[in-house]
Amino acid sequence: MNMEQGPPGIDVTIPSVARIYDYLLGGKDNFAVDRAAAEKLIELTPNAREGVQTNRRFLRRAVTLMAREGIRQFLDIGAGLPTQENVHQVALREAPDARVVYVDNDPIVLAHGRALLADNSQTIVVDGDLREPEAILGDPRITEHIDFGKPVGLLMVAVLHFVPDTGDAERIVATLRDRLAPGSAMAISHLSYGDLDEEKIREGRELYKNTSAGAVTPRTHAELLRFFDGFDLVEPGLVVTEEWRPEPDEPRLPRIPGVDGYVGVGLLR
Repeated sequence: MNMEQGPPGIDVTIPSVARIYDYLLGGKDNFAVDRAAAEKLIELTPNAREGVQTNRRFLRRAVTLMAREGIRQFLDIGAGLPTQENVHQVALREAPDARVVYVDNDPIVLAHGRALLADNSQTIVVDGDLREPEAILGDPRITEHIDFGKPVGLLMVAVLHFVPDTGDAERIVATLRDRLAPGSAMAISHLSYGDLDEEKIREGRELYKNTSAGAVTPRTHAELLRFFDGFDLVEPGLVVTEEWRPEPDEPRLPRIPGVDGYVGVGLLR
């Protein structure tokens, strides 16, 4: 999709956070406006590309842990564009009977996901908005595919920082948590301010105002811990992304100034 004319109904003059993320991961499903925004982001936060790659490795490790805990149903909200090591690929490798629901509100994400998974009956892609958790939980396409009476692996990876109001973000997480059965798990990754100065933080907020997300809200460690109320945090707890269960063969990159991400996985007993 490097052609600069998008599908009908897609405004290619507005950067999409999903396509920016795709570009930072080295993907090709993005437009000039997305690449320009991503390059500006790299200028502000030089570790942006390394950050999304580390975040992707966290996703793989979190899904693997959930599957090894016996979870066979996965709900990925804010899934983004398909790339390598998607939730369904990791889950099905660990548990061939796993079922996966991807939820996103970006029309290109929906189109690509449905095309990619057309022949995969265990995985579906549903249009939905994280800010409306009740609608997601009540969507018949979702409730027919996964049984909320059994454990579910809930994933909100690099998405909650696009909910600007912290109280609303806590309500969203609590609404989803309260629907989960014992034995479920939740994985979250989220931006923090890292070592950015006030001017770069301001410029970063301005950049995201002009994207499909409309805003970005990094949060502190203490704020993010509240999302895990009711869960038992898996060791090593809520930590910066590269410190969450790194595998021996994973690259350990030198520290590059920029934003940090916190990640954690909680189990519902």
